[in-house]
Parts: sequence; structure tokens; C-alpha cells
Amino acid sequence: MQTAKQLSVRLVNKPGRLADMLGAMAKEKVNFRALAVMDSAERGTVRFVPDDLDAAIKVLEKSNIPYEVADVLLADVPNQQGAFRKICERLAAEHLNIDYAYCSFGPGTKGKSGVLAVIKVNDLAKARRVLGVNGTPLRRKPARQLRPRPAPAMRGGE
Repeated sequence: MQTAKQLSVRLVNKPGRLADMLGAMAKEKVNFRALAVMDSAERGTVRFVPDDLDAAIKVLEKSNIPYEVADVLLADVPNQQGAFRKICERLAAEHLNIDYAYCSFGPGTKGKSGVLAVIKVNDLAKARRVLGVNGTPLRRKPARQLRPRPAPAMRGGE
């Protein structure tokens, strides 16, 4: 399980605004690990995880685009039915709320089939403990149970 910095910006909901921002990022060679665009009446929200946070922030500041930074989880989601549901169930079982989630471009962090999910939760540290490495919960190994040794066999007459 990884964490990353996500940037959120609100753009005027007009043709070309998103393309302009993406063009400015491309000009500075900022790539995206994940990106989501949600609309509203007058403004759209763009959330993305850049491969170079500092370069992305410089582009936004140079373009006079206000932004917010948030810590998010990056979870590998295998290409299996119900895989994302299982992640959600684990978080819910520990009373962790998912504020929002979206997926990446291409495969997850290990390059396997599946995707990288970006998940914003109310308690990042607890969610990391719950999901563990690659979505597998970190569990302590059960303590070894000591079995009593069998009594030595008695030989005849003893």
C-alpha cells in the first residue's frame, strides 16, 4: 500500500479550460499516475496524482490556478470480480469512510493486470494498517501453540 500527494483544482466549466491546464502540464513534462474530472454547473473539479508533485505545483502557480493538496492511498486492484468491493468492505469494517475514489491510467504499481485505485479516506494511517501491502491486510502471525509433550511410554513392569 502506498500513499501519494493528490492535487485538486477547480476550473471554470468552459470549453478548453481543462485542455489548457493539461497542455501546460505536458509542456513541463508532468505525467499523471491518475486523473479524475467531475463537473458541476459552473466549475469542474480535477483531481490528479502527478508523477512530479513539485513540477505540477509550479505549473499551477504559473497558470494562476488555485489548488489543494491531499494525501491519498494508492491501492493495487487486481482484475478480478469484486476486488474493489473487498477493499471497501475492509475499510468499512474498521469504520473508515471513503470520501471518494477513482482509478489510474494503466496497470497498478506492480505492472500486473488490474488498476491502481486512488482512495481518499478519513484516517490515512489506519487505512494503511487495515489494507497493508498490496491490499492484503497486515496481520500478526498467530502465536505458536505449544502442545504438551506426550508422556513417555511405559515399558512392561515399570
